[in-house]
Amino acid sequence: MKIIVTVLSIIMLVACNQSSKERQSATDSTTSLLERPTDRSELNLAAASADVNLHPEYTKSLARLAYVWGYPMVNMLNRKIKLGGAPHPGKFGGVLPAAPTGQIGMLNDYIDPAQTFIACPNQDVAYGLGYFSLDEQPVVMQVPDFGNRFWVYAIYDARTDQVGELGQPYGSKAGFYLLKGPNWKGDVPSGITGVITSSTALANCIPRVFMDDTAEDREALQPLVNQIVVYPLSEFDGTMKTIDWKNTPDIPNPNPNSDGSETKWVMPETFFDQFPEVLETVQPLPGEEAMYSQFRALMEVAKKDPAIKKLITDEAIALDKTLIKDFILWKYNGKPAGNGWNRSQNNAAWGLDYYNRAGSSKSNMFDNRPNETQYFYTDFTTDGKKLTGNNNYKLTFKELPPVKGFWSLTLYNKEHFFYPNPLKRYSLGTKNKTLKNNADGTLTLYAGNKNPGADKESNWLPAPAGDFSLYIRAYWGDTGITDGTWVPPVVEKY
Repeated sequence: MKIIVTVLSIIMLVACNQSSKERQSATDSTTSLLERPTDRSELNLAAASADVNLHPEYTKSLARLAYVWGYPMVNMLNRKIKLGGAPHPGKFGGVLPAAPTGQIGMLNDYIDPAQTFIACPNQDVAYGLGYFSLDEQPVVMQVPDFGNRFWVYAIYDARTDQVGELGQPYGSKAGFYLLKGPNWKGDVPSGITGVITSSTALANCIPRVFMDDTAEDREALQPLVNQIVVYPLSEFDGTMKTIDWKNTPDIPNPNPNSDGSETKWVMPETFFDQFPEVLETVQPLPGEEAMYSQFRALMEVAKKDPAIKKLITDEAIALDKTLIKDFILWKYNGKPAGNGWNRSQNNAAWGLDYYNRAGSSKSNMFDNRPNETQYFYTDFTTDGKKLTGNNNYKLTFKELPPVKGFWSLTLYNKEHFFYPNPLKRYSLGTKNKTLKNNADGTLTLYAGNKNPGADKESNWLPAPAGDFSLYIRAYWGDTGITDGTWVPPVVEKY
């Protein structure tokens, strides 16, 4: 097992530095791999464990690997079960877009600050969300004419990798886009603008459309979001459908989360009951075949031996309380970006980067691709002190994040959600029209529990009394973001 773990560690380290082109090549080659006959002799060593007396320590090691590797996919599966089971398009619990599987729900405004279904939301865009079973039937995604407004439809497969390219950064045109599964063999009707193939049958789509924090822009956004509609291919007739998202009925949530943390989407107690479905429906990437065989063998043994099932379940429960719990800390996400910040790495283009994929699944599920968005985050001041609302802090941007889209600085509490405050202010950036620059043209923003004063209030993000985090988004980054030379501002006590 030491050899297996060592090899996996090398794979993960290499994957962290793997280029986007290489990761895409690996993904694109999956189909051709599945069409080739498998040389079973290559997998005999991995599969043999189904017929032997497994050593407890080997079993636990394999269970830990399975839990980290499979955590994002079980997370995705359970979100689809709950949110894709909505009776109609609308807002789940009155706060999060949801819809029946094969459709989409859309917000007409910023996301409700009270929601705890998905960590690290932003209040720069109007969001949508829908889940699909694409081998059963493809879906048609409507794209209105957004003009110069930033927009992107992020489409995720079951691995939480993005598929397709649909948005302003890609020069996508208005029209009707067909999203299909890897095994769908039907005909594409006339009138379809483009076709996107998901690498797995389970997929979801999260549109993001930028909106200024003004009443005028909110009004201008309404006819656009009302045309963001997704429906099964059988309903396509070539005409643009509309839904009044402002007035769609809410979807009751019978089991609301009340402790302020993110809804628990992965239950370690039942993880290994769901894990076989992941192995069955998510095909291996090139190089993962032996690992899949190990996992399947483990599941076969656990199915026959209650003691093994309990052993691996206990291991998942223990790991959930340590490694998975700690993945909410930003020091375990991405790579150093300077001045005490980390920046995202391989986001939504994970390939074999299991480490960052699992970390993001816990801390900030559903990132955009690196070319669409770069994320910078920190729990600390530049000199390494924990951010806490008992202090006030300042950040001076000598250079704003260089972007073609927009940027923002968001403040989150320790659970990566918004802090309720009288100003109802959770982020500052491009969307805000009242920010005050310094005399030298730089921009200083403030964060803390105490108002820094009337002359600085427009640039202040209120913080809870306890620990909090800071999070910079750079949508459609320009030079400086793309080449990694832009450095986030110093965070210091004020």
